[in-house]
Amino acid sequence: MYLPTRAHRTPIMGLNGAVATNHPLATQAGLDVLRAGGNAIDATVAIGLSLSVVEPMMSGLGGDGFFQVHRAATGQTRCWNGTGAAPFSATPERFKAAGIAVRGPLSVSTPGFLAGLFAMHAAEGRLTWSGLCAAAIAQARDGFFVTHHYRHFANVHRDVLTPDPRSTAVFLGGLASGEPPLAAILRQPDLARTLEEIAMGGAETFYRGALAKRLAAGMKDAGVLVDERDLAECQPEIQDPVEIAYRGFRVTQTPPNSTGFSMLQMLKIVERFDIPALDAAQRVHVLVEAKKRVFLDRERFGTDPRHGTVPLDRLLSDAYADELAASIDMRKAAEIALAEPERAGDTTYFAVVDAEGNAVSAIQSINSGFGSGVTAGDTGILLNNRMAYWHLTPGHANRLVPGKRVRHTMNAPMVFKDNRLWAVEGTPGADNQIQINLQVLTSMMDLGADPQMALEAPRWTSTQQGQGANWPHDGDGRLTVEPGFGPEVLAGLERLGHRLHRVGPLEGPCSVEAIRIMDNGVRMAGSDPRRDGWAAAY
Repeated sequence: MYLPTRAHRTPIMGLNGAVATNHPLATQAGLDVLRAGGNAIDATVAIGLSLSVVEPMMSGLGGDGFFQVHRAATGQTRCWNGTGAAPFSATPERFKAAGIAVRGPLSVSTPGFLAGLFAMHAAEGRLTWSGLCAAAIAQARDGFFVTHHYRHFANVHRDVLTPDPRSTAVFLGGLASGEPPLAAILRQPDLARTLEEIAMGGAETFYRGALAKRLAAGMKDAGVLVDERDLAECQPEIQDPVEIAYRGFRVTQTPPNSTGFSMLQMLKIVERFDIPALDAAQRVHVLVEAKKRVFLDRERFGTDPRHGTVPLDRLLSDAYADELAASIDMRKAAEIALAEPERAGDTTYFAVVDAEGNAVSAIQSINSGFGSGVTAGDTGILLNNRMAYWHLTPGHANRLVPGKRVRHTMNAPMVFKDNRLWAVEGTPGADNQIQINLQVLTSMMDLGADPQMALEAPRWTSTQQGQGANWPHDGDGRLTVEPGFGPEVLAGLERLGHRLHRVGPLEGPCSVEAIRIMDNGVRMAGSDPRRDGWAAAY
């Protein structure tokens, strides 16, 4: 952790509500809902559906999501798990010869995003569902403007989209080569009609109604394993968050099948060190070494708790944190490869706090950039490639089982202090998510950084051999660093044995969104300049 002397953007502040998302149009949709009298849950619906339109390379109706919801009136915090399961026909034997598909039709898992979003709204929302769909419908029908970041992702993932004529026509503008032109208008008329159906019929039509039949038919024509039965049996789950105490704070996380518990483990280890007293290189070293040890446990235990045990009592215990902290050598970086020989994913995160103090920490994804690359018939729904996370090794915690939910790198934290909401923060970024969340939260909690300063601080990400989330696992054992740390800090890390991979300013991974609730009630929001993120408040 190393804080810059100044930030590129100023924190956005308001007394009534704040929104921070990875796209300005989604932020506007959420702020409009809050101004119209909606609560944080209502704003989450508008934002989640909007991002499904304007960030198609990151998330959508064909993907998954987690939503951690805090209700100020009751002090209750619950998580809505909107992640789908492996198709019933997706047996390990089916993939034995060629291995798990990383892209294309066979990489698609049952989408759970809409199930979670709709159930959350039914339980906690205030405004009508159909009204909250309006912004996304308009954005799909009338189009949105192509940004530099969209052009980058479309170009990088061109090979994923071009096998599917529908995906090529929509997301590449029908171009055979080259990038979509900047400020081009990307329209999705098929998706607009699908969203209109969802506005009227909710999640029921998507999973068990007329839309489900069209969706299943489109997937079948494309060679996808997900069928009507998989859709019909997809149900969201309401869960209690997992939590720890950290230096007077209470940090909550999305529970398994999310691997948010791994971030809590890292905090438990880091708490054993006097972070403010360490120099910048030592601070980074402690966090990196904590991460290396925790990722071993993620690999061993991360699973769907309906199909296996995640020993959270042990993993989050003081005794285990003491043990792992004691194993860190402050003079030398450890080489810790994962036992099995796990790539980056693309996701989107957003945070909302309303005037009453209700809050949502939300994350949604189609896994890799543009997911499977497959659009389901005339629905306009781009499908995920979440099957890429499965293992085939017998006995592995994350082994493929039909009807089982894969473990997710997605996580959506919150922080409380003195029994009051203190911060909502998170980021997309697959394996990098909990590493970046760790850095941002410790900068805020330990060093007193405001959210904008914390998320613009130079960042690092560690990649152990065999770490990557998708199969087959990759990882080169290097520490990716931005130059903002300065030459002395980087030289200090090299002396400790860290093998550095240097990238340019603000070229590190992830795109953090954060909201701090100040003691005087001000909502202070920050948004990462590394992508198209934007914060707003009133």
